[in-house]
Amino acid sequence: MDLASNCKYQMFFGRNLNSITCKGLALIVIALFLRVVLLPSFSGYGGIDKNNLDLVHSRSLSLDSDNGIRKDKFLEVPQIVWGLNNQKIAFARACLTARMLNRTLLMPSLSASLFYKEIDRLQPISFDKVFQFERFNSLCNGFVQLGSYSDLRNQTGVYELQKGSGRKWTVERDLDQLKQLSNDPFDGYEVIRIVGKNPFLWHDHWPVKDYAMVFECLVLVDEIAREADRVVSKIREVGKEMSSRSGSAQSDFGPDSSLLEPVPYVAVHMRIEIDWMIHCKKLERKLNVSEICSSKREIMERVGNIVGLKGPTVVYLAVADSLLEDSSILTGWKEGLLPVEKNKLGVDGIYNKYPYLIQSAIDYEVCSKADVFVGNSFSTFSSLVALERTQKMIRMGVTSSCGAGVRWPSYAYNILGESNGPHKWMTNMSDSSLKAISYGSNIITC
Repeated sequence: MDLASNCKYQMFFGRNLNSITCKGLALIVIALFLRVVLLPSFSGYGGIDKNNLDLVHSRSLSLDSDNGIRKDKFLEVPQIVWGLNNQKIAFARACLTARMLNRTLLMPSLSASLFYKEIDRLQPISFDKVFQFERFNSLCNGFVQLGSYSDLRNQTGVYELQKGSGRKWTVERDLDQLKQLSNDPFDGYEVIRIVGKNPFLWHDHWPVKDYAMVFECLVLVDEIAREADRVVSKIREVGKEMSSRSGSAQSDFGPDSSLLEPVPYVAVHMRIEIDWMIHCKKLERKLNVSEICSSKREIMERVGNIVGLKGPTVVYLAVADSLLEDSSILTGWKEGLLPVEKNKLGVDGIYNKYPYLIQSAIDYEVCSKADVFVGNSFSTFSSLVALERTQKMIRMGVTSSCGAGVRWPSYAYNILGESNGPHKWMTNMSDSSLKAISYGSNIITC
């Protein structure tokens, strides 16, 4: 019997580990076990350092794939359009479609502007101008894969597929179509090019956790990440000055406040722009519900009633200024809450350098990193911020954000919660479909 087997025999049957070598081997095994359990490591405020997640994340994703994703077969999709988070969902759906076909997704073109109805004004922007291409493939290794057009060998023709649409095109028919594409003669083509329909509107065949895996692999390019950090720093500076002037203690967010950064802030995704109010009113009539639209007054009142939220506290308002009719969003807030937006912060110059998509990406990071986030459950932007914050808490061992005093709480102001405040919000990561997040819902787990 060799040394390892002998030690295993002694440990299994509870015998004394009287061999010094066996004791040493046991300690090594325990150390390795603890290292696996305790990863990923945490660094700084905001939770996980993605640099430390690369190895663990890629290994875990690889386990979900039999032989990895083929790098000699590709899927090509139409230009991805609409707002940032609709584009992220469309991108993830394209990735998961490629995964189902065991193909590499050719790096798609995103849209820098919001003129999604005017094709000639879409201002295409390459994926790698917004998100890190190599980092994506590293983090998502074995789960989904991005390729570039230079990878093509052009050894076979391109098969063009018109994605099904219309009322008669069901989820089942869509799934059958994808299964057919996995077989010959379609699988023989080097490239399957899907034409026509925007991936955001494709039928959904994947659970929330699969989308979440793709989202975790999306890391902003350094330039945009630095700009977001500058905005966050400015918010915290204002909060520090505010606390110094008032001579008050820091804001109290509950029992875990000692774990927070010295100068916490609240981020509110304030959806009261022209386009949103038109859209949400139509949705309320169509769905016969009243908990979608929220007025400026309702948002201010509910944020002010968050249990445990005390001043002085800076409240960052993430709002699309160019689409805003009401210029009085900074007035009428509860005493002790200091509302700020881009202009008041003096960071409008940062945003004005970039097209709409990049501006939205910066705001997304600012909201994601906030100590408290408040959004609208029918907004895709708010929904994906809540999802990311839910993932952050799960990685730290928090199974529910619905209790009192949790770190990084999220709220939906369009749904009435405790003490006439916004309703607590946590994404249901075990949901079998992303439909609720894609199209809006008032079902928010808590």
